[in-house]
Amino acid sequence: MAELMGSRAYCCFRCQNLVAFHDDIVSKDFQASNGRAFLFSHAMNIILGPKEDRHLITGLHTVADVYCSDCGEELGWKYVKAYEETQKYKEGKCVLEKFKIVKGNG
Repeated sequence: MAELMGSRAYCCFRCQNLVAFHDDIVSKDFQASNGRAFLFSHAMNIILGPKEDRHLITGLHTVADVYCSDCGEELGWKYVKAYEETQKYKEGKCVLEKFKIVKGNG
């Protein structure tokens, strides 16, 4: 656990709950309905909503909305299934909207 203390982290903007580490960012080039978003290989302290099929910019995906486990704020979504072969790398990863997370100290 001590090695995590120096890691750059991201927290829920509302309650400061730790939700992701900087080292888990796969891409900073994602677009959400309200602006930029980051794709993370792993997120923590989150709750998943029900799975649903959504038509996104890159096609049809099965996704589940992601909520902060402390305050319930919606932070983004998790890719459950990608239907196009070129999008399979997203499966199991989380998109967190940039304006919903703040840099923390991990």
